Amino acid sequence: MPKYRMSDGVIVNTDNAKQSWQENTYWNGSNHISVATGSQWEHEQLYKSRKDRYYVVRTSQMQGSAAYAEWLIPEEAAKWLLMNEEELPTDLVALEDEVCE
Repeated sequence: MPKYRMSDGVIVNTDNAKQSWQENTYWNGSNHISVATGSQWEHEQLYKSRKDRYYVVRTSQMQGSAAYAEWLIPEEAAKWLLMNEEELPTDLVALEDEVCE
């Protein structure tokens, strides 16, 4: 049950999330690369909280780094999902035309 303190002081528990999405990866011939970060070492997972707020948990395989979470505005969450080839939840569908050309 990973818990994170957000910048506004709220504590989020990933086990309480309504939904979560893993980042997509692609093989560059040598390594699996995160679509979300463009890195083989840094990763992201998107969550929708039980209060319908979106946040991303950022992790790294680099020694000495610590995982952390940040709130995302709905537009950022929609972009993240579209970049990772996920369907938008109903509350974000209206943003697709706004964030895509």
